Amino acid sequence: MNIEGLDYNTQREKLILPEYGREVQKMVDYAITLTTKEERQRCAETIIEIMERMYPQSRESADYKQKLWDHLAIMSGFQLDIDYPFDVSGAMKIATKPEPMGYPMKKIPVRHYGSMLFDVFKKLKEMPEGEERDELARVTANQMKHNLSQWSHGANDDEKVISDMAYFTDGVIQLDLNAFRNDRFTSKESRNKKKK
Repeated sequence: MNIEGLDYNTQREKLILPEYGREVQKMVDYAITLTTKEERQRCAETIIEIMERMYPQSRESADYKQKLWDHLAIMSGFQLDIDYPFDVSGAMKIATKPEPMGYPMKKIPVRHYGSMLFDVFKKLKEMPEGEERDELARVTANQMKHNLSQWSHGANDDEKVISDMAYFTDGVIQLDLNAFRNDRFTSKESRNKKKK
């Protein structure tokens, strides 16, 4: 839809730092066009005062003035020829986008237990028999039960947990179904039902 006289932000040039708004960007663009360095300097200082008034809470940080001058340099595309009271060469770091981080993809047999539990299964296989391994196995089994509850909408049974524990530890951990001590926890649904 194109209505004469209406000017939409989507049709305008993209803002470099949108938090300061289009009017401040226009002021910066105007400051670049000024012919004398004194005029540009006065205009830049006025723009900084306006930017400072827009975010008074930032005054509490130690380097807020430096940030304002860095932002001014970025908004001008580093074309504003003035005497900056701070070194704005570090502003290039702010202006450049960071490299995208790679998402760590681990191959795990079942997603509902998560990769951390598979690290624990590996540790359980390597641990010597004893009280410490038994306690870790119990805590792990309870976490497995909790994860199953979350992923399968409350459907979790001790037999599945014990079976999976044995399978993923290559039979090293064999919990007794009758002796399995389950920590009681309640799902969100059951807590909400009790409140009503």
